[in-house]
Amino acid sequence: MSARQQMSPAAPVGAATHRRMSGRDLALVAAFAAFMVVLGLPGALFAGSPVPITLQTLGVMLAGALLGWRRGLMAVLVVIALCAVGLPVLAGGRGGLGVFAGPTAGFLLGWAPAVAVTGFLVERARRLSALRLFAAILLGGIGVLHVFGIAGMMARAGLTLSAAVLADAAFLPGDLVKVLLATFAAATVHRAMPDLLPRRAARPVGPGTGAVVGGADVTGSAETTR
Repeated sequence: MSARQQMSPAAPVGAATHRRMSGRDLALVAAFAAFMVVLGLPGALFAGSPVPITLQTLGVMLAGALLGWRRGLMAVLVVIALCAVGLPVLAGGRGGLGVFAGPTAGFLLGWAPAVAVTGFLVERARRLSALRLFAAILLGGIGVLHVFGIAGMMARAGLTLSAAVLADAAFLPGDLVKVLLATFAAATVHRAMPDLLPRRAARPVGPGTGAVVGGADVTGSAETTR
């Protein structure tokens, strides 16, 4: 039995899940927060709605799909914090506490649960296929985010539920395109960098075997051994 097949006593099950952030993790968080700010540079399109169409939701989708739930959430929270202190990090140069009182507040606050759900589902996938990526990004980047967006328009713009759902429907075609783009980009990156996602805790394949299985496989097999 090789050393690669044995679980080290110094690394108990669950250690990978609760490990501290490394320098690489922090660098990825900072880089992705900056990337999301850059996605806001083209500006915002107000297509007959108080809620703008921007590219930054694409950044939210990619953060979860590429970094996982923990690092993706941290990247999003960095951008939200920078916005809260007044920096113009949102599309159209918006920033400040006033943004959280406007009709876009629901979508902005929905970034956090959206990236967390997307990242969690991606990390839990045993075989990281394009279909699983698509499903995770769709659920987090549209399902979760739009629920918060609808609630925000009802609370901040005074819309009824039906009016808010109708207003939200205008964003769906563009966001579906973003889901497809994020799926393609994430699948490509994970093929090139299969160790980008945090590895889940290893666990035995069966009693007495000593072999263990690790994180998600992005090369096609159902499980990988380490």
